[in-house]
Amino acid sequence: MTYTADEGRYERQPYNRSGRSGLRLPAVSLGLWHNFGDDRPVATSREILRRAFDLGVTHFDLANNYGVPYGSAERNFGRIFREDFAPYRDELVISTKAGYDMWPGPYGEWGSRKYLLASLDQSLERMGLEYVDVFYSHRPDPDTPLEETMGALDRAVRSGKALYAGVSNYSAEQTAQAVRIMRELGTPLLIHQPSYSMINRWIEGGLLDTLEEAGMGCIVYSPLAQGLLTDRYLEGVPAGSRAATSRFLSAEQIDRELAGELNEIARGRGQSLAQMALLWTLRDPRVTSVLIGASSVRQLQDNVACLQGPPFTEDELREIDRITGPRAAGGA
Repeated sequence: MTYTADEGRYERQPYNRSGRSGLRLPAVSLGLWHNFGDDRPVATSREILRRAFDLGVTHFDLANNYGVPYGSAERNFGRIFREDFAPYRDELVISTKAGYDMWPGPYGEWGSRKYLLASLDQSLERMGLEYVDVFYSHRPDPDTPLEETMGALDRAVRSGKALYAGVSNYSAEQTAQAVRIMRELGTPLLIHQPSYSMINRWIEGGLLDTLEEAGMGCIVYSPLAQGLLTDRYLEGVPAGSRAATSRFLSAEQIDRELAGELNEIARGRGQSLAQMALLWTLRDPRVTSVLIGASSVRQLQDNVACLQGPPFTEDELREIDRITGPRAAGGA
């Protein structure tokens, strides 16, 4: 059946300006890190993407090595884009990244000009796109001069293969250096993509200040700490859950007492724990958007509904800080 987007899609959520740029991103964006590879049915991925756009999610975030196997998330997204979203290309922000291992040999990871630009070409081919809206350096390279990595991002924008450049997982100091280099090249950095959650607050230790000063936006990933900040593990570790099957989360990392206390605050707010955790990341106006994942349409809808929650009171924020304090790297 031919897809036609919901006419009311732009009434469903706010769109925040990314730093001092002209680009506005939805408060909730969809990340395709998990659940969009060849290990999941394409039909399910299609349903999630369609419903996301109908809910006003205009930003789809990918990377070269997303999916099982690597590259499959981009390839599957490209197929769905051609069949469903091609008429809406100018309404979408599509991003991808390069930096982690992608292919064998010395040119298949990190931050060299050769790797980044070759990866961008491959990503565009897999997705069937002429350009991406944002191309990121996915992580800093300790052995490649930052000038080379930033020069590759500059080249990606000047070639028309990307509209904007960004960085991910860079420290405050590395970000400030990257900003200076890119300004000299004439291609300002648009946005930074760091991890951030109630129990992972490292960006509060200087990065947010750096981004504000530089006029950059901030889109945060892992806001639910790989599922720790949900109600899924309140009674233990279910079979088939991420903690039981994924290399990114283990049962030993689960703090049921912490989740239980936070869940009580969420219930008092009329939200699920996940919804409260997502909205909490957006309480700081310097955070442009929060990246969510979704394995089903229901999960997607529940997560986007976080935006319907009430503003946090000062008492709630203090109580969250008290509960999460011992786990919150970087402090509040």
